Amino acid sequence: MKLRKSRVVRKGRIEIIPMIDVMFFLLATFMLASLSMQNLDSLQVNLPQGEAEKLNADTPVTLTLTSDSKIFINRTPVTLETLAATLKPLLHDSQQKLVVSADHEAPQGIVVQAMLQARTAGAQHFLIAVKHK
Repeated sequence: MKLRKSRVVRKGRIEIIPMIDVMFFLLATFMLASLSMQNLDSLQVNLPQGEAEKLNADTPVTLTLTSDSKIFINRTPVTLETLAATLKPLLHDSQQKLVVSADHEAPQGIVVQAMLQARTAGAQHFLIAVKHK
């Protein structure tokens, strides 16, 4: 007497839909991670060219000066008179560095005046942002 198998043997299939879902999730994760690595706190200005070391500060405070003499602290517009008062709470200690990102067509006088106001707010170390060649 021959016994029949109680189960029918089926061929295995590779389902690619879950693999596509995982790959899309990984793609979205890496895209968001790479966007979070960029410094998006600064405004777009035309920097002068030069050689400088890479900045390795955690959260630098950025002082941006545009070609039409507008002043920004971390994307917040300020005037020359309110610069020191706005900047003082952002400087946690005397060793914190202030990144000066000035357009190469910005008037030199406004850049110097802004740096002097930042000095009265307590900034002691200035880093000048330049565009690498």
